[in-house]
Amino acid sequence: MPLNPEEVSSIIQKEIEKYETKLKMESVGTVLQVGDGIARIWGLDDAMMSELVKFPNDVTGMILNLEEDNVGVAILGPYDEIKEGDRVSLTGRIASVPVGDVMVGRVVNALGQPLDGKGPIAAKMYRPIEGKAPNVVQRRPVSEPVQTGLKAIDSMIPIGRGQRELIIGDRQTGKTALIIDTILNQKNTDLYCIYVAIGQKASTVAQLIKVLEEHQAMEYTTVVVATATEPAPLQYIAPYAGCAIGEEFLYNGKHVVVFYDDLTKHAQAYRQMSLLLRRPPGREAFPGDIFYLHSRLLERAAKLKDDLGGGSLTAIPVVEIQAGDVTAYIPTNVISITDGQIYLETDLFYAGVRPAINVGISVSRVGGKAQVKAMRKVAGRIRLDLAQYRELAAFAQFGTELDESTKTYLIRGEKTVEVLKQGQYVPVSLERQVMIIYVATHGYLDDLPLDSVKKFEDEFYLFMEKNYPDVGHAISTTKDLEQNTESKLNQAINKFKEEFKDRLKPE
Repeated sequence: MPLNPEEVSSIIQKEIEKYETKLKMESVGTVLQVGDGIARIWGLDDAMMSELVKFPNDVTGMILNLEEDNVGVAILGPYDEIKEGDRVSLTGRIASVPVGDVMVGRVVNALGQPLDGKGPIAAKMYRPIEGKAPNVVQRRPVSEPVQTGLKAIDSMIPIGRGQRELIIGDRQTGKTALIIDTILNQKNTDLYCIYVAIGQKASTVAQLIKVLEEHQAMEYTTVVVATATEPAPLQYIAPYAGCAIGEEFLYNGKHVVVFYDDLTKHAQAYRQMSLLLRRPPGREAFPGDIFYLHSRLLERAAKLKDDLGGGSLTAIPVVEIQAGDVTAYIPTNVISITDGQIYLETDLFYAGVRPAINVGISVSRVGGKAQVKAMRKVAGRIRLDLAQYRELAAFAQFGTELDESTKTYLIRGEKTVEVLKQGQYVPVSLERQVMIIYVATHGYLDDLPLDSVKKFEDEFYLFMEKNYPDVGHAISTTKDLEQNTESKLNQAINKFKEEFKDRLKPE
């Protein structure tokens, strides 16, 4: 059958009408050099600072250096398959992580990708990892406590919601143990926890997650992990990712506490990247902007005004020091940014005082404002008692003759130190803390043998719950130690002490 020229031309005409050119502009560069998690790329003339770029095999990178003829990129993932000459394209996006309630109970990496084998995260919202800190007008003073469940901290170095409190000490002095206890104590409260593990062994982090799961603490906790085996760029962005996840709660009127464990390794990862990017080194070979690295992270902690939802983000960074030297570069930097520090001492730790908190150097710059009334009333004297005890104990060791009042101070201090000792994973509720500190500061333990103090404490809690439950209930509901509650407490202590002393008498 012969072709009809008119039909053919009409079909061609229709096809021409349907045809349109789709041009897609893409900024593409070429890898000049790659190694140790850093790549230099030529050709990305319109790149932005902190923009994400895409390498072959779906590996992403983040732009950190904008130079005259190339850009320096930190590779966020495995860099062994990237080679010289590879094509790299811009994405137009800034590094961000998934946020919201879907993150609660999950273990993720620094990019917010799941590591817990519980399937993908169905996130509807993302937040850039670098956020702007709330300004002065948006904030209000810190006034509510973060109860850690540790008697020594809640009584003498209180942490407030919206505060930044540093935990500092040598390795193996119980820094992470403080964090775990604080997380466990948030059960049945409105406080979410985010734990960021930076540069730690994977086995250590796995152990920590196991403890949290055993105590049902993962129900309100998110763990962000960048282990020691991961590239330095992932360790560098991990705390910012954790902070971004927390900010979603902050700006929605909720309360969250973020633990950065630890910022020493974070600074070391950043130093490694900076030296590879050929940035000039300064003191201890750290780059010049190392202070800004931590200040822009910790400044995002805040207590917002009520008209902005009244949410809070509390930051608890950890810094590891060597041989008790707090004058090194990173410790002095972080101390000057935070609102106080909890200093853990090796000698105290090995002497069996755990948590090994040195009360002289440790301080909270928010102080009593972050304590409930009841705690403020009973804990005022405890710091003074301990300070006097430490001073007099130094004299007493020379074997000099001591007068009665000095002996009283020494005995009181000894018993107070004993009361403040606490085992791991056994946080103490507020009402119990108030009651036992009241017992210690009012001299009820002075005439008891030192080795019976722990037994006294354990049995006293049970006695109060069984015979005087209204005292504990009144303290926990009113957050105050009113006069009638105090007189009931005195009566209860006297009654229990008589029974206890009878039991101590030899048969």
